[in-house]
Amino acid sequence: MNIMPHAMNRLRAKLDRDLVAAPFSSLPEYKSINYHQNLANMLGIENPFFRSTEGPQGRHTLIDGKPVLNFAWCDYLGLSRHPDLIAAAKAAIDSYGTSVSASRMVSGDTPLHRELEAEIAATIGVDAALAFVSGHAANVSTIGTIMGPEDLIVHDEFVHNSAVVGMRLSGATAKAFKHNRLDTLEKILREERANYKNALIVIEGLYSTEGDTPDLARIIELKERYGAWLMVDDAHGCGVLGRTGAGLAEYCGIAGDKVDIWMGTLSKAYASCGGYIAGSRDLIDTLRYAAPGFVFSVGLPPSMTAAALTALRVVKREPERVARLHANGTMFLREAKARGLDTGRAVGIGMVPVMVGATTRAAKAVSQVLKRGINASLIMSPGVPVNAARLRFFLTSEFTPQEITHALDVTKEVLVR
Repeated sequence: MNIMPHAMNRLRAKLDRDLVAAPFSSLPEYKSINYHQNLANMLGIENPFFRSTEGPQGRHTLIDGKPVLNFAWCDYLGLSRHPDLIAAAKAAIDSYGTSVSASRMVSGDTPLHRELEAEIAATIGVDAALAFVSGHAANVSTIGTIMGPEDLIVHDEFVHNSAVVGMRLSGATAKAFKHNRLDTLEKILREERANYKNALIVIEGLYSTEGDTPDLARIIELKERYGAWLMVDDAHGCGVLGRTGAGLAEYCGIAGDKVDIWMGTLSKAYASCGGYIAGSRDLIDTLRYAAPGFVFSVGLPPSMTAAALTALRVVKREPERVARLHANGTMFLREAKARGLDTGRAVGIGMVPVMVGATTRAAKAVSQVLKRGINASLIMSPGVPVNAARLRFFLTSEFTPQEITHALDVTKEVLVR
């Protein structure tokens, strides 16, 4: 008698019993979150994340019903409450509804999208641009589309998570260089470039955790010498850097078309939502038909498209907003240093960190300044190196000198306790 079928059936039955989906609490990400929450509770540290922001917004807002000065939003030019943006968004809803409902490639394009992309390209000084429904998706999709397993990506160690995810998706070899250490960038290119089909250098315009900028002219010289493309994530630079807020190229006195790929967001200085890629017509045509985050994603809602388009035009019409932002940044940096606060590498434009060190100390500090009416952001590992935690202050054109000095006085008093 052949008993093998019975044995196999018993084995299958056992396997069926053992194949039970694990609870999500078994994931290492959940365990890490739970560990840090329990540790914070033991140390008496309030959760500094996911605060509910209510009521008036911009530089003044309400958190838990209490008024605070808001240094945690990237509303660099104070446009989030600008009447022209609000009116444009409402008018777009009246004309087109609340959503384009599908991918623009197949059924969701409007004249507003095309006007916005033309305005972005003209502002930067390149051929064309493409608007994505998410800035994160713009980076992920672009890098994942143009780079492949035979290629090399060399990037600053502090580029945004979206660029890192795009690199992983592409399958390309990725090598990081120490922040703004262009000698290391050159060494990697010299030793590695010839081994790969295409090469891409990825940097940021204004680094969102450091508040500093790269030497764009030298990086362009290196990318030309070694036959690489250059991608600048100007998410925090567009609307902020340069005399008119046109971004890193204007700030450095360099033509926009000297950079192969510009990425930016519409949710910060331009007070809307989404992101964009700008560059040559060939690049944009490639992404328009091949980037998954564009082809297989819904288009930017009409209201947000209209708000971003209006923001770009307001910035051109009201350059004094950029001037006020720069003046506030200069003042914040000067007054912070006068109070003995460590601002790291910051150049004093748009965002300035106050370095703290230990994560627990920084977490307590951000809660203490909030209790005294100052809403700052906590930045800690893995966003920055271990024991390099800091409070991050986003400045706007609308802060008054008195509000800036008050925020710095409160911060100093909290940190010297």
